[in-house]
Amino acid sequence: MMIARETTSIKLDREIKERAKEIFKELGITMGDAVNIFLKQVLLHKGLPFEVKIPNEQTIKVIEEAREDINMVDTSIEEMIREREVWKNAKS
Repeated sequence: MMIARETTSIKLDREIKERAKEIFKELGITMGDAVNIFLKQVLLHKGLPFEVKIPNEQTIKVIEEAREDINMVDTSIEEMIREREVWKNAKS
């Protein structure tokens, strides 16, 4: 059975598209494959396959601060893992 394919044109943020394509390349899938996976998940969930919320005032404030590089700290994944382990051990 051959799957019917259709070409669709959509407007995307160029930078986000290129960054996503790099991830898809690592996964061994195309942009089209990724879109089809997303659409199948929409059908399965009968809606978006993830939670979408309108942020509250505190979240909006934090997002705006992050965009303006306010209260941001450079850290590595390794540092975050170490801090998490220290925190977990302190709770035990």
